Amino acid sequence: MVIGFSIALIVFSVLLMMLVLMHKGKGGGLSDMFGGGMQSSVGGSSVAERNLDRITIVIGLLWFACIVVLGILMKLGS
Repeated sequence: MVIGFSIALIVFSVLLMMLVLMHKGKGGGLSDMFGGGMQSSVGGSSVAERNLDRITIVIGLLWFACIVVLGILMKLGS
């Protein structure tokens, strides 16, 4: 069971990194430093951007849940 949650944690970690990197920069941070500060003429967020936000939040919550469950399993196992 610990191995299954460990594998899920690795998968969720990779997915979370990819999703965070897919977000467009909001400006004023490190994204400006590396050329990500180009402003588009479209104001507001698109449907794709809002869906990306929702998916990122869900994956982040699943990632957190995996960490909590792994911590409980390891505490009970020792």
